[in-house]
Amino acid sequence: MTQLPPRTDKKLGLVIDLDTCVGCHACVISCKGWNTENYGAPLSDQDPYGAAPSGTFLNRVHSYEVQPDHGAAQLIHFPKSCLHCEDAPCVTVCPTGASYKRVEDGIVLVNESDCIGCGLCAWACPYGAREMDQAEGVMKKCTLCVDRIYNENLPEVDRIPSCVRTCPSNARHFGDLGDPDSDVSRLVAERGGVDLMPEQGTKPVNKYLPPRPKDQLAQEDAQIDVLAPFLAPVASDPKGFLGWLDKALEKL
Repeated sequence: MTQLPPRTDKKLGLVIDLDTCVGCHACVISCKGWNTENYGAPLSDQDPYGAAPSGTFLNRVHSYEVQPDHGAAQLIHFPKSCLHCEDAPCVTVCPTGASYKRVEDGIVLVNESDCIGCGLCAWACPYGAREMDQAEGVMKKCTLCVDRIYNENLPEVDRIPSCVRTCPSNARHFGDLGDPDSDVSRLVAERGGVDLMPEQGTKPVNKYLPPRPKDQLAQEDAQIDVLAPFLAPVASDPKGFLGWLDKALEKL
């Protein structure tokens, strides 16, 4: 079985803002595109234009309707990918050592040449963040675009994960969560960032920023018709051509 490093001082990961994610799936598409053309085996699709299409994705966005204790229901878009856990069970169950956690930055990766496609890591992951590529027979997962973030041939602005670079609402943030003074760590501290399913004890590096409370109408305004401004007459005494037409029609 694969051993986890005792500790990693650097903890690269994502901070995802559930308040600003609009569920556009731009991160899903950019992730699919980048990881199909670059690191590891391509992300295959099966019968993409048929009756039962399927494929391999490293990042997915789920949408849920949430009913707060007070106020109207809210639609929450929830992106999910590998969380690069500190205590990653997907690593320790791997029988070949294909799954491993890097000491230098804490990123969890799969050495696809050693992967036998047994699926144990997928069973061990409590977040469902691993997918078997049916065409290649190897396990695929988010790499934090390790081939981008260290690529000196790219402009510095592009040395971030593809999903972060693409997000139109700035809901995704990338950085070192092991550094308390980093931008992502300060963002987590200011907004009360949380772990996904902390009861699992995996210590995920990625954090989620909860939605902010929404403005509520005062009780006396609770029955306001939001269409009222559009239904009210523009003018009670029409003038000009419309005024002449109104008077002409009254005489008929």
